[in-house]
Amino acid sequence: MITRQRLAAGVCALLAALATGLAVPSGAAADETADQDAPKVDLVLDVSGSMRAKDIDGGSRMAAAKQAFNEVLDATPEEVRLGIRTLGADYPGDNRKEGCKDTAQLYPVGPLDRTEAKTAVATLSPTGWTPIGPALLKAADDLDGGNGSKRIVLISDGEDTCAPLDPCEVAREIAAKGIGLTIDTLGLVPDVKLNRQLSCIAEATGGTYTSVEHRDQLTDKVNQLVDRAADPVVTPVAVEGASVCSSAPALKSGLFTDREEFAKHRYYKVDVPPGKELRASVSVSADRAVGPDYGVSLRALTTHGREIVRGEATGTGRTDVLSTGLRYPKAESEDDEETPETVCLEVANSFSPASGVKTTPGLPLELTVDVVDGADGAGDVAAFGLGRGWWLLGALVLVGFLAGLLWGWVSRWRVAVWRSN
Repeated sequence: MITRQRLAAGVCALLAALATGLAVPSGAAADETADQDAPKVDLVLDVSGSMRAKDIDGGSRMAAAKQAFNEVLDATPEEVRLGIRTLGADYPGDNRKEGCKDTAQLYPVGPLDRTEAKTAVATLSPTGWTPIGPALLKAADDLDGGNGSKRIVLISDGEDTCAPLDPCEVAREIAAKGIGLTIDTLGLVPDVKLNRQLSCIAEATGGTYTSVEHRDQLTDKVNQLVDRAADPVVTPVAVEGASVCSSAPALKSGLFTDREEFAKHRYYKVDVPPGKELRASVSVSADRAVGPDYGVSLRALTTHGREIVRGEATGTGRTDVLSTGLRYPKAESEDDEETPETVCLEVANSFSPASGVKTTPGLPLELTVDVVDGADGAGDVAAFGLGRGWWLLGALVLVGFLAGLLWGWVSRWRVAVWRSN
């Protein structure tokens, strides 16, 4: 029992060290955030005709949205560059083609003049269609440029009315550009189809979906999302992995994003100097309906394809993100050569698309790479075996053998005594 407890403790310690090692280094985060531009937020408000409905705290949905916006404008941090875009605010007619063009920038993304922004919001009146997809495309353009965080907050009370331009596919296309833009969605009606569409939009970019039924809830949630945009973040770098190691891009320590097709492989290269340790982790997001059984693996390989170490994870439920990681310490060189070893990182997944689901663009992939000073005794671990653990294993085998012999002798003695009596 003691041996099992010690073994379990050792495994827990190893997992804790792995989790710690895979975190983005604080120094790298500080370097990333030191020169970041001001965060940008674009509030996208549905001003379609259905916003006239009076079912939020005895008032109309539009009145609740206006009050929420006024309170959010008062509370917006000074460093945030905020804008407001509308959809369905200007065209009252029945021409679908014209209605699906109805999105406009009510207040440009930039330094906030609270009085001017509130005056613009006061002019809004529920009018037309619900072109969510076109509005998201325009909002992404509103936030273009700079390396600070970018966030769209979409507030709607109905599904998009401009199919076949699927807003969920639009969100995936925005995410595939690798510009670090997050879309958060808020639904003003507890409708199953609306909830499903807004959830899909948010999940495609790593955002959140919230269903709100009261004015205070709406104000609090929008305030929370605007404040979140002001938090320092490490902006992922868009990179395109290769289908083979030989043509893979060379990466240094950092956070990277890519897209990986269903059941395909992606390769990246990292140079690991002697005495250093490679720590890597990967997360693949199921941003659309997938089959019930899936897995993700991350392998470190030599340039000749020999496996060094691997990490893998599997799932069978409604997991939106699957993650795994690995560590590889490179032993100190025994001679004066300090030539780094090129390690190939292979990311593979076994996700399968559900029936009728589009396979492009690929699934969102986020890769963390860190090359740090190796821990003491790294040379032993880098031998891809037990290192000094062989001594412990040998000792355990010997103890087990002697204990078995002793137990056998005791058992035979007890049987002999029992028979003699």
